[in-house]
Amino acid sequence: MNAFVFDAKLDSFEQDVINASKETPVMVDFWAEWCGPCKQIGPLLEKLALEFNGGFLLAKVDVEKEQQLAGYFQIKSIPTLMLLKDGKIVDGFSAALSEAQLREFLNHHQITVKPQLVEAEAELPVPEAPDPHQEVIRLRHALAEAADDDSLKLELGLALTATQAYAEALALFEGLPANLAMDHRITKARARIDLAERVKDAPAIEVLVTAIAAKPEDFEAHRLLGLQYLVQGRSEAGLAQLLELLRMNRDYQDGLPRKLLIEAFNTVDDEDLVRLYRRKMASLLN
Repeated sequence: MNAFVFDAKLDSFEQDVINASKETPVMVDFWAEWCGPCKQIGPLLEKLALEFNGGFLLAKVDVEKEQQLAGYFQIKSIPTLMLLKDGKIVDGFSAALSEAQLREFLNHHQITVKPQLVEAEAELPVPEAPDPHQEVIRLRHALAEAADDDSLKLELGLALTATQAYAEALALFEGLPANLAMDHRITKARARIDLAERVKDAPAIEVLVTAIAAKPEDFEAHRLLGLQYLVQGRSEAGLAQLLELLRMNRDYQDGLPRKLLIEAFNTVDDEDLVRLYRRKMASLLN
């Protein structure tokens, strides 16, 4: 296998496959050791996954080991392939296609090769942040090999927080020893989770933007939009909304805009961004 191929399991299927497909297309290959056609198409799929360099992920499901998972998808014959995008099954087939046919299938669904980093890009001092869904997959595999490694559990909890799998993240944080439980990253993660809980029933971002466009002084819409942006990881947009609320009505709900900004600072990893908005907040309050 390569970096873009992994074994899918029932207990982590939602995170590793369904949620991951919201960022990157995932091809699920239902197969078995005794299946001759499976052994023909399997290597071709792995070859293409490597060639496409993360253009899609390949999740392999051994139907003998994961009978519940195969039953859930009502697999009647193998090999069976399913393509997931945006958390949904968009296509599939039950046949050992040729390499040309597989390429045509991928092309039909606009799945393309991710370009390799050019040398100049590879030398940039700040690497691109890893995709959180792929980090969850990587860390689950690492923990399977080192189940007692608390540092890996901490990293997995942080990655799960980024994918909004809050219940599992909190369970991992609760089980950490005291020396790791005090890690400042957990403090920020818990703050994000608390924020998400407070806006779980709030209108969608698009609805709030429309509401503000229709009525710019809709203070509650500004509040909810700022918090929604923060939960979605759009830190600067969230801070900007809360700062605008402070500018418009610093006394809203007994000084809530200032309190929200201070809470929001505790959820943002970018310290330079936090310092910038602390200065902007101080300027408005002076």
